[in-house]
Amino acid sequence: MKVLLIKEVKSLGKVGEIKEVKDGYGQNFLIAKGFAKRATPEVIEQWKIDQANIAKQLQAEIDEAKALCKKLESLTVKITHKVGANGALFGSVTKDEIAEELHKQHNIEIDKKEFNIKNVIKTTGLHEVDVKLGHAIHGTLKVEIVGA
Repeated sequence: MKVLLIKEVKSLGKVGEIKEVKDGYGQNFLIAKGFAKRATPEVIEQWKIDQANIAKQLQAEIDEAKALCKKLESLTVKITHKVGANGALFGSVTKDEIAEELHKQHNIEIDKKEFNIKNVIKTTGLHEVDVKLGHAIHGTLKVEIVGA
């Protein structure tokens, strides 16, 4: 019996491979547990179509992330924060504040978990924040802190 593996099977092969197995093993274990499908021409053709669609979707997500990266690097987010007598900020600027101001000022929605602040922002001026956009794509956002 020929089967198309839809999940990796340690002793047999990787996803997408077509293997020749004994009928009982194929029917009672691989197909029953959802590790494989019977390798008919229709199943193989559908698998190829599905893989092509997944690749297109992945490429679209990567292109979108790259476009967002370029857009972020051209933007500056201004945040007004309370300043003490010595010129230092009261507290520090948080990822929440950056995400909220980015959404307010430029209508770009990015989760606060995706921001990576290397050094704590406790002074006024221009700071750079790393933003994870997925698929190993990182952008840099300029954040300008203005005293109130």
